[in-house]
Amino acid sequence: MILEIVLHPFTWGLIPGLLLAAFAGLKVRQAQRELQRFRRHLSERLELEADSIQGLRAAKTGLEKENEQLRMKVSQLNQEPGRQAQRQVEILLRAERRVLVAVPGFAAAWEDAKHAAQLELEAEEAGHSMPRRVISRLLGRHPSVSIEDSSALPHGDGRRTPS
Repeated sequence: MILEIVLHPFTWGLIPGLLLAAFAGLKVRQAQRELQRFRRHLSERLELEADSIQGLRAAKTGLEKENEQLRMKVSQLNQEPGRQAQRQVEILLRAERRVLVAVPGFAAAWEDAKHAAQLELEAEEAGHSMPRRVISRLLGRHPSVSIEDSSALPHGDGRRTPS
């Protein structure tokens, strides 16, 4: 009887079908294990990236606070009396550099004017002429007139008329 079952055509079709099913089952099982491994890998990577993003956000927040503190400190330092004049001189020096580069014919005339101003200032420092308030002229204010009583001047804006 067992020989009849083994030699039957149905058995010859059933054996390869079972072998193919077992092979397919093994492949499905391997694919499931690999999928689980990829899921674990992905979740670990997402956790690591979330931690690094959280660290970057904390660093960004710290840098923003530090930046704001530095901005406030710069603002306070710019409010000091001597610092505003120094800042205005720096602005004029930067403007001078740009003009010297941008306007080719202006450089020679500017250098002559600077040399004349230097000679004039040296003469003032040596006591050969009356001192002038260079910074006040650069800032456009007359040294003897404050902002409060500038309305007493003929122009009302801190300038005097030439006499």
